[in-house]
Amino acid sequence: MVKLKRNLGPVEAVGLSVSVMAPTMSMALNVTLAVGAAGIAAPLGFAVGTLLVAIVGFSFVFFARKTTRAGSAYSYIGQTFGPRAGFIAGWCMLLLYIAGGSGSAALVGDFLRAAFADHGIHIGGWWLVIGVLALIIGTLFAYRDMAVAARLMLLLELGSICVIVYLGVKILTAVSATGGLTAAPFRPDPAMGWWGVGYAVVFAVLSFAGFEAAATLAEETGQPGRAIPVALLGSVVLAGLFFVFASYIQVVGFGVDNMKALAADDAPLNTLALKYGTVRMATALDIAAAVSAISAVLGTLSAAGRMLFVLGRAGLSEAAARVHPVHGTPSVSVPVVGLLMLAGLLAWAPFIGPADYYDNVGTIGVLALIVAYLGVTLAAVTHAVKAKSMVWLALGLLGTLAMLWPLYNSIYPVPAFPGNLWPYVVGAWIALGAALATLRPGVRDAEP
Repeated sequence: MVKLKRNLGPVEAVGLSVSVMAPTMSMALNVTLAVGAAGIAAPLGFAVGTLLVAIVGFSFVFFARKTTRAGSAYSYIGQTFGPRAGFIAGWCMLLLYIAGGSGSAALVGDFLRAAFADHGIHIGGWWLVIGVLALIIGTLFAYRDMAVAARLMLLLELGSICVIVYLGVKILTAVSATGGLTAAPFRPDPAMGWWGVGYAVVFAVLSFAGFEAAATLAEETGQPGRAIPVALLGSVVLAGLFFVFASYIQVVGFGVDNMKALAADDAPLNTLALKYGTVRMATALDIAAAVSAISAVLGTLSAAGRMLFVLGRAGLSEAAARVHPVHGTPSVSVPVVGLLMLAGLLAWAPFIGPADYYDNVGTIGVLALIVAYLGVTLAAVTHAVKAKSMVWLALGLLGTLAMLWPLYNSIYPVPAFPGNLWPYVVGAWIALGAALATLRPGVRDAEP
């Protein structure tokens, strides 16, 4: 069996999960979407989302403690329901990573465009050139030493988070001085109720998308049975606390009576920085969000490359399973996923703009992710029944229910066009994966 280079530790595993989630980038965009769904209760949506994703995370931990193979959902589901089911799960995760990386590349240019605009410099369509360069640079880093790439991702993201925390402290101080701090964001909005909170959870799950990326490094991490579970749950808890904090400061910063303005704002953190700080702070936030997006590009490239490598080794393509003789990274899969991300960026983003492109591909990716997560939680339930473990059975069942909620809320009521098309796109992708799993004879005999 072709082997990847085992030279990573818990820090690198956390770095990959955090970079794929890209907390700063998520909070620069997803809070407005959550506010549109749940009104002032957006922070409650992120708090509930954190709890639900943590419950799902335990199903990943269940398998990560026992499995040292790369592939995450592919390996976990394949060991339970067979290699073809595992292949389809991995195929869904591949779509998530490709969609997330391509959308993040578009945002690199968009955030930098906003940073220039703060100073009266308008770069127009050059955001697309910046996005392309981000993909090229990210591919080069992901192709080389993963240890260096993972540490770089973590440093970039932590630096970006610090900028938002600094802004948050200024907002809380200023709002507290006027008596504006309130617990209302942690109660359902009277106008939208719990349905709105449930819909906001969809965007919370989108923000957490990729927390399981650390599991793709199982074959490259020392003591993976301990390091990967720590990375998985640690990433969820830390990111969840940050998401609740960042959403709360945006709600109280705009004012609880001003949610329509927050929901309609394309750059809420920039607006808050100008309101509570200076133009320089607004520029720093735009740059921090761009840095977070760069980290997300690098992280998704790394995770997608390893997922395609695993699928290639499972019978999809021998070429995709090649390992670089020096760097010990997937030498074919990383450039291939980079080209796929680039194709989407060039073919779609210029016609609808970077923010809408990220929103559309992100929704597609999160629908595919929920399908894979459901498979993992059901696999955990199956193993728990065989092992007669009531604790893991309960966690697996709760994880399944946790994913059914945002899945239902994301397809009913039927979203407006073009959002109503995305479930069909994901369905077509799954059908293609099922066809490949059936037609490629090596898949049914592969060892998950």
